[in-house]
Order: sequence, then structure tokens, then C-alpha cells
Amino acid sequence: MADTEWSEKAKALLKAELKRRNVGYRELAEKLETLGIRETERNIANKISRGGFTAAFLLQCLTAIDCHVLRLSDG
Repeated sequence: MADTEWSEKAKALLKAELKRRNVGYRELAEKLETLGIRETERNIANKISRGGFTAAFLLQCLTAIDCHVLRLSDG
């Protein structure tokens, strides 16, 4: 896979986990704030829209929404 495909996959995984937990970007910003991570709703939307966020940002988001298990594929 090309880098852009990996970025799209990361974006889709994060969006799916947020949707699964019914967490919007505003609520995610609030949850990140409790971890000491300051992100605005707009910054989060931009990062996820681009799909070019860091692994650290992905882990911060997953931790904030209490995601402890992540399936990378259905296979």
C-alpha cells in the first residue's frame, strides 16, 4: 500500500471508533483535555480530515475514548 492508503486506513479506523462510541469532535476535545492534551474541535476535525496525523495523536484519541482493543481488519 502507498502512504496515502495507510493514512486513509488510519483515518477510517479512528472515525469508526469515534462513531462506535458516539463521540463527536467536541467531546473528543474535552476527553483529550482531561489527559492534558489541548486540541480544539476544529484542529481535531482538520487532522482527521487530512488523515495525516501522528501515531501519538491516534493513541491519544484511542486512550481518551477508552478504546483498548482495535481491529485492523475483519479478516
